[in-house]
Amino acid sequence: MHTLRHIYNRQKKALFFLLALFVIGWAFSDFRPFFAGMILGSLFGLYNFWILVRRMERFDQNISEGKATKSIGGTALRFGSGVAAAAIALSMPEKFDLIGTVVGLMIPYVLLLVDRIVVHVK
Repeated sequence: MHTLRHIYNRQKKALFFLLALFVIGWAFSDFRPFFAGMILGSLFGLYNFWILVRRMERFDQNISEGKATKSIGGTALRFGSGVAAAAIALSMPEKFDLIGTVVGLMIPYVLLLVDRIVVHVK
């Protein structure tokens, strides 16, 4: 079974590959605001995924050591970073597309779903 850190590192590699494709799309297409929004959303989505992994590892460590667990702020941080990404996209609509930003925010979670499906099919 894969550890959470192993899954996160694999997702990070896939996301960096997609970010490279988004940069190429941004540089060589007429849809610059959309690809910039995808880049912005993907970076904030990776940050959200990192927060989730870090909190889950801390929770697992506390459970294994028999300590009391505190689960404060993880959801609020992820929600706040999503709002921040949307605020950036809304404040600069000539640079970032809001739809691209929202889609980019969800890319790490879609990659996680696809990865889990592939692992279970193998």
